[in-house]
Amino acid sequence: MTVATGDDLNGPGSDADLSRRNFLIKSTGALGLAGLAATAVPFIASWSPTAATRLAGMPAVVDLAKLEPGAGIKLLWRGTPMWVVKRTPAITEGLASLTAKLKDPDSLQSLQPSYANNATRSRRADVLVVTAICTHLGCLPEFRANADAAELGADLNSGFYCACHGSRYDAAGRVLQGSPAPANLEVPSYYFADESTLVIGADAA
Repeated sequence: MTVATGDDLNGPGSDADLSRRNFLIKSTGALGLAGLAATAVPFIASWSPTAATRLAGMPAVVDLAKLEPGAGIKLLWRGTPMWVVKRTPAITEGLASLTAKLKDPDSLQSLQPSYANNATRSRRADVLVVTAICTHLGCLPEFRANADAAELGADLNSGFYCACHGSRYDAAGRVLQGSPAPANLEVPSYYFADESTLVIGADAA
């Protein structure tokens, strides 16, 4: 008769050996899943927008009560510079006299929301909102009011002047003939939350 030794009972193929294998396989699998989860959690979390990203996508709110008639302010929205100008009645009344001097007086070749398809290119005649990016080569045109409008020339009392290559725009953001810029300044989406609150980046609340 052959008697089984201790080595035979724990050798390959024995019950003890199979138990060890199963334990090792399960342990390795569990560790692998834990490692995968530890890697996946921060990876998936990276897909979620940060607070700064969410804020950058939010509409910009402008308090018009702080803006004097005839003045303009420049701000940044979603990485794009914007001009907000509070026009006086004299400025808006003077827009009609410039038609013959403009490349696109009716803004047919320009980008703007449907509510800006009018002579003032705006929801309200007294407030203009345009991107502060020249349509020539992307420079930043500056707003010039009556007091410092020498760069605009005698035919404009207020408007925008691009110092890079001399493009001129009227107070509705329409480009004048003779300017290298091919199109009017773009008008973004915006609305008025109330009489003195402008919201840029949306068409309605």
